[in-house]
Amino acid sequence: MFKGCQFGRSVILLCVRWYLAYKLSLRDLEEMMIERGICVDHSTIHRWVVRFSPLRLERFNQRKRAVTGKWHVDETYIKVRGRWTYLYRAIDSVSDTVEFFFSENGDLLAAKRFIRKALQRHGRPDRIVIDGSQTNREALNACDRESRLLVRSRRSQKPICIRRNQYLNNRIEQHHRRIKGRVGPMLGFKSFACAEAILSGIEMIQMMRKRQAKYVYNPAPSLAEQFNVIVA
Repeated sequence: MFKGCQFGRSVILLCVRWYLAYKLSLRDLEEMMIERGICVDHSTIHRWVVRFSPLRLERFNQRKRAVTGKWHVDETYIKVRGRWTYLYRAIDSVSDTVEFFFSENGDLLAAKRFIRKALQRHGRPDRIVIDGSQTNREALNACDRESRLLVRSRRSQKPICIRRNQYLNNRIEQHHRRIKGRVGPMLGFKSFACAEAILSGIEMIQMMRKRQAKYVYNPAPSLAEQFNVIVA
């Protein structure tokens, strides 16, 4: 994985973790590394983040523990090259991240892709809370029907209970702030692909902070320990 890299694994992982976890710009990290006697360009750090963030997320998802049966679903906006894009997100009743999906469009097709991804990975919840979005409601109803048809069982499954209430969904609205707060110092994204990779890393860090992965040898590892374990 690190073959051919000019810098050692420990330096790369440190830069990637700090950039994803803390409100630092690439040039901030460049200066911090220089103070430690390591001369690395900010563009190199950016390439590391884009390259390794999705790979780390795949490893993390292999350890991710189950979520509860009540979800809150909503979308927020991320600007890429001056254009608003959509980050679909879902959390459960204890504010653990269920799933996320980054899309250039906020239409019915994008909402369906997000819901299918969440249902495929985590199964069917008992209840989903949304705001007043009619698009999200239509996507949930369509995906719910699809998932019930795919389950071959003698006992028919009950439809997912969908509640539309702006105030009940305040939980995930507050949760968006943690992601938006980290994106702010990055001064915008230059491409959709880079934004998608970096956001996957930011979401992973948030899940690590909530200890959403299983570690047999240590029930309460630090953020640095979790990050290093999934690379091993």
